[in-house]
Amino acid sequence: AFDLATHRGYDSDHARVYGDVGKAGVAIDSAEDMKILFDGIPLDKMSVSMTMNGAVLPVLAGYIVAAQEQGVSPRELSGTIQNDILKEFMVRNTYIYPPEPSMRIVSDIISFTSKEMPKFNSISISGYHMQEAGASLVQELAFTIADGLEYIRAATKSGLLVDDFAPRLSFFFAIGMNFFMEAAKLRAARYLWSQWTKKLFNCQNPKSQMLRTHCQTSGASLQEQDPYNNIIRTTVEALAATLGGTQSLHTNSFDEALGLPTEESATIALRTQQIIAFESEVADSIDPLAGSYYIEYLTDEIEKKVYEYLEIIKDRGGMIKCIEDNFIQGEIESSAFDFQIELENKDRVVVGVNDFKATEEKEMPIQEIDPMLEKDQVQRLNSLKKKRDNQLVEKCLSELTNAAEKNINIMPFIVEAVRAYCTIGEMTSALEKIYGRFKGN
Repeated sequence: AFDLATHRGYDSDHARVYGDVGKAGVAIDSAEDMKILFDGIPLDKMSVSMTMNGAVLPVLAGYIVAAQEQGVSPRELSGTIQNDILKEFMVRNTYIYPPEPSMRIVSDIISFTSKEMPKFNSISISGYHMQEAGASLVQELAFTIADGLEYIRAATKSGLLVDDFAPRLSFFFAIGMNFFMEAAKLRAARYLWSQWTKKLFNCQNPKSQMLRTHCQTSGASLQEQDPYNNIIRTTVEALAATLGGTQSLHTNSFDEALGLPTEESATIALRTQQIIAFESEVADSIDPLAGSYYIEYLTDEIEKKVYEYLEIIKDRGGMIKCIEDNFIQGEIESSAFDFQIELENKDRVVVGVNDFKATEEKEMPIQEIDPMLEKDQVQRLNSLKKKRDNQLVEKCLSELTNAAEKNINIMPFIVEAVRAYCTIGEMTSALEKIYGRFKGN
């Protein structure tokens, strides 16, 4: 996880990000920071997942350069870069460039990784943030599948063959408190992705039709009131994800409604997974809920409703057009509003919030961020700018701008710029000269 400054492509000394540096994630300004981040982590053995979309080019390049410094080639690297820009325009807003060049960047990364990083997942097509923003389970699944189809369309339009990259696409879903619906959602997701990829792109490799997914328990379901209840919420959600067949899982810490996790709360989240995995034996069977009349009914209903959404999106001109028209955002906002009304009317009970309230508040330890972190980060950045080869920096930035203008794959130029210790802010500015910075609606 990266801080907001890094997500938006700003260096830590930029006036717009004062107070945000190192909060909610690590601050990355240059290859120097990436080397510190991965110091002592053997990148030929460790799979790395990076939640990054807006500044995806320099962050991925920084990872590659840090690995090469360890003697690890890109071909040996395994892991995932989120690289899912469409959901940023919908709900998360850590975009930098307008939709069209942003989609080109996605295609460049898919193309580069398919050739140079065969074990690396080039994209994590994410519904998680949609559900966190208030989308229903059906909307989350429909819009995520539609995003995935849009990415395949963009990549094939750039000249890639679907079977050369689709096996490395991955997904990321939220798992909320609707236990059976969440398990059914993952079952429906696999079927729908298989059907629509075959239907639209005529995949020949069966792995191109496989939906591989990571899941994370819901952050929106966590409450600051009576926060120990969140341990139970996370356990219920983790079990639903496991029974639904997720490939990997993130369990949230119970204090995340208050701040960043403490070491104790993070350990409890880890133990939750380990107890489910090693004591409950629920992970020993593939699709253990198959055949349940209720699960099969829910799976079928989700498939039908998602299919309807996919047809609407197709008729309206695809996901990019639907986002530009605010259709997707409007659907999610309406769902979020309906949910809030249910809470206020007590048609939906959240224990400790609108019913069964605790009689007294509990004092909770909160993870504090060292106030010196931002100052130290800025000092390290200033020191770097003085000791690097600034003529080489200018040359790399100029070549990066030229590559963007000529529509050449940007990844090799970004890697060289990162190796020369260009900063994230400088590389972002170099691309902004051609792409501009998107202001939003």
